[in-house]
Amino acid sequence: MIRRFLLGLKSNLIFVVLASLAIGLAFGQVAGDGTRDLLQAAVVPVLFLMIYPMMINIDLKEVVNVRSHAGTVLLSVFVNFVVAPLVAVGLARLFFAGNIEYAIGLYFIALIPTSGMTAAWAGLANGDLGSALVAMAVNLLLAVAILPLYLSVLIPASVGFDPSALYQQLAQIIILPMVAGNVTRRILLRQYGPDGFKRLKPLFGGLSSFGVMLIVFIAMAMRSQSILADPIASAIVIVPLILFYIVILGVGAGLGRLLLDTKSGVALVYATSMRNLSIAVAIVVAAPTIPDTAVLPIALAYVLQPPLGAVYMHYRRDIVDEGLTVRDALASFS
Repeated sequence: MIRRFLLGLKSNLIFVVLASLAIGLAFGQVAGDGTRDLLQAAVVPVLFLMIYPMMINIDLKEVVNVRSHAGTVLLSVFVNFVVAPLVAVGLARLFFAGNIEYAIGLYFIALIPTSGMTAAWAGLANGDLGSALVAMAVNLLLAVAILPLYLSVLIPASVGFDPSALYQQLAQIIILPMVAGNVTRRILLRQYGPDGFKRLKPLFGGLSSFGVMLIVFIAMAMRSQSILADPIASAIVIVPLILFYIVILGVGAGLGRLLLDTKSGVALVYATSMRNLSIAVAIVVAAPTIPDTAVLPIALAYVLQPPLGAVYMHYRRDIVDEGLTVRDALASFS
């Protein structure tokens, strides 16, 4: 029963996040100070519940294979740490000129690439799974080092952002669960073997999804007053998010078509268009120097990202790989 519950959360994450977002916003309107204190105390254990299982599924040993997939990895690093930040800054200036909190949320989305679904989507779309795995590990490790440096430039001094405090948060939220997850992965592989570990992997994703559900609820409940103070401005956040994902997917697909073989190109798309929203929301919720409402764009990105991955997967697998055009595919439905 627990297995079914966890797998159900994972497969319906979009709806789970939407429900958690709505319930959290409503609950935050009536919650008292004592309740908020309890929610704040729950943040750290919930974050560990969310991040630790995700880290078990990441094989850091893939980093040693970087030379075998150098083209995909270098292009993914270029898109993730050059193109994505520039796009985020441009969209933030265009849409969030008067709201630095939402801009910071967009910066976190842009600067923490590759989700746990990067390799899964790449495999489903008949892409190069090895390239996707290596790109995941390399980009995540780079994000830990680069994120505070970028944010120290992008976030105005008036916000009071402290890069040194963020390094401490990254150690608690990413490095410690990463080490614990890697040790756990080795123990499980030794005890159950590759086939047994493969059967367990979906449960780790389900546990992480359960953590996502809880942390989105907590974040929305704690920030409900400020988010709903201007509901129209909060709703408009979805527009730059859609534009961000469209641009990044287009850049990744274009570079892959020009410079890589087909399978590596698919891996590049997923290594750049999928962002690590779990780590982004974890840092924003836990870091005292990050403005409260920065969590809203990240929560809304949970609604956009899975459909994006699915749409591109079906485009590659059901249209391109079948030798069809988009017009042919549309005609088949009419």
